[in-house]
Amino acid sequence: MRGIRRIIFLAAVLFIINLFLQANYVVFRPGTAENLKEIITVENGVPEAGSFFLVTVAQQPANLMLFIGSVMTPSIELFPKWRIHPPEIDLEEYYEIERRRMRDSQHLAKIIALRRVGFDVPITSDGILVVETMEDSPARDILKPGDVIIELDGEQVNLAEELVQKIQERPVGSEIYLTFKRDNNVLTEAVSTVPHTEDKEKAGLGVFIRTLDWEPQLPVEINIGTGAIAGPSAGLMFVLEIINQLKNEDISHGKKIVGTGTIDIQEEVGPIGGIKQKVAAAEAIGADFFLVPAENMQEAKRSASKIQLVEINNLQEALNFLDSIQVNLSLHVEDEVVFKIREILTV
Repeated sequence: MRGIRRIIFLAAVLFIINLFLQANYVVFRPGTAENLKEIITVENGVPEAGSFFLVTVAQQPANLMLFIGSVMTPSIELFPKWRIHPPEIDLEEYYEIERRRMRDSQHLAKIIALRRVGFDVPITSDGILVVETMEDSPARDILKPGDVIIELDGEQVNLAEELVQKIQERPVGSEIYLTFKRDNNVLTEAVSTVPHTEDKEKAGLGVFIRTLDWEPQLPVEINIGTGAIAGPSAGLMFVLEIINQLKNEDISHGKKIVGTGTIDIQEEVGPIGGIKQKVAAAEAIGADFFLVPAENMQEAKRSASKIQLVEINNLQEALNFLDSIQVNLSLHVEDEVVFKIREILTV
């Protein structure tokens, strides 16, 4: 009888732990690797022999089995929900923000790629909507949900990513002037920047924003079908695939190239979350190279076991690396020398 009671007690404890984990934690696991030439179509474009891939992170509520898996498998991680989903924003609203960030990253990728091959691509925008302010935001008494930001220090801003980039170029603690619309009024107010919530060395305002209706005026039709994938982390890879289809040469040089990283209108590549899981997903498909944002490089090194990592700060560095693949392929030298050249590219 005592043994049965112990079993029942243990089962009850495990049940309570499982409920606690489901309610308060999220698990990150390696997701899929998606071939971008199957996702992106460019008018009159030609998919080339090589392949560019985006990689995803699978998220799900934690449970006891996944908790045990996170202890035993480095690519499975457990995070408190508040670190993934800001408590200030309703869950559905948060998901909508992430979907919009994906759409924005697609628009940006089209603009950047087309401009890179010589097209003029103007942008139209209705401004940048203030969704919510954090409790400790210096702008909490200045900006309200529903305000539409149109200028920073007297300069027009069209995109949320553009505003974030320009603010992060300022030192933490600097004063900036925001011009915004509220109802039928146009106001300009000063506010001081504070350390960004995700990177204390960068400036921020503690404000959730998104770009209102905006679109590039495209001279070439480009379709990107990502389905349920959300967020901006595939921006760099979108750009590379679009350029690859627009040009008369295969810039991947027949290689299987996986990568990740946001990209802004200045072509700077930014960090992403879930790099451990993305490295694992890239290695699972036997990719030749993984393009990694510079700020994620150290963690990627700790996670990789066989894939060659390439540190990327901006689009030009990615293109330079791809050019170097062709140089290496065309060299007819002893294996030892080729190894040394390739070793220089390994970060």
